[in-house]
Amino acid sequence: MGHEFVQLSLTPLLIGILAAIACALPGNFLILRRQALIGDAISHVVLPGIVVAFLITGAVSTWPMMLGAAGAAVIAVILIETIKRLGRIEPGAAMGVVFTAMFGAGVLLLEQSDTSNVHLDVEHALYGNLESLIWLSAEGWHSIMDRTALAGLPPELPRMAVVTAIIAALTLLFWRPLKISTFDEGFASAVGIPTGVLSFALVVAAAVAAVAAFDAVGSIIVIAMFICPPAAARLMTNRLETQIWWSVAFATLSATLGYIFAGHGPLWFGGTNAVSAAGMIATVSGAILALACLFAPHRSRTGAPREG
Repeated sequence: MGHEFVQLSLTPLLIGILAAIACALPGNFLILRRQALIGDAISHVVLPGIVVAFLITGAVSTWPMMLGAAGAAVIAVILIETIKRLGRIEPGAAMGVVFTAMFGAGVLLLEQSDTSNVHLDVEHALYGNLESLIWLSAEGWHSIMDRTALAGLPPELPRMAVVTAIIAALTLLFWRPLKISTFDEGFASAVGIPTGVLSFALVVAAAVAAVAAFDAVGSIIVIAMFICPPAAARLMTNRLETQIWWSVAFATLSATLGYIFAGHGPLWFGGTNAVSAAGMIATVSGAILALACLFAPHRSRTGAPREG
């Protein structure tokens, strides 16, 4: 039993947890800044950038994907500003037009390109390939200390581990200016904190998390994890430090329960086939948010966010 778990379930479960945490950490600040939909937007923008990077390089590798996603983000910003000025429409409408159009373009590029030899198609763009990220060279828990077995780990796991560690370290390093600028941008500017640079860096961190998670878990989890765990955590406390820990706990719980329910839930109710792990993880995160809305101590809080 332990051998099968380590070989078939350990790595996808860890990847799902790390991806959820990497998205939830910047999601806390996006929620408080009333910019939650930026996470949704980023998950749409990265698709055409990743596809173009693949078409140019012919391989799915981290740095070309990152550069492609960054290029797509720049194009998206230019298009949004152009539409706002020429069409004189509100920023939300311009964002909606650009991001949905770019995601649709990415889907069309995927359908028309030859990606049969890699895990890059419309299905993986939406659902990821979490279930296929198994550790075939593992022979049990002792393989964690075996260099030969570790060489066979899916590359998505170390990549997500590094990205999650970097985002956590940056959050800790810039905690004070992030906190001040999030709750009182005017005061932050008055004391010399570069609020514009911080806002841009926050979006970049969210984009890095989205790109790192995209190939493994797909856009569904990326969108859900940017919003659901931080929003549920915000209902649990008025303190930002506590909220961060709640969001990490909710992200971990969503990924763990979602993965378990995807594989075993249908069997418990008489079904014969497992369901999408990505879809179930997103569903569980939504259910946790719904429960927080009903039972959390701060569910009736209204108005602008305040630090207690």
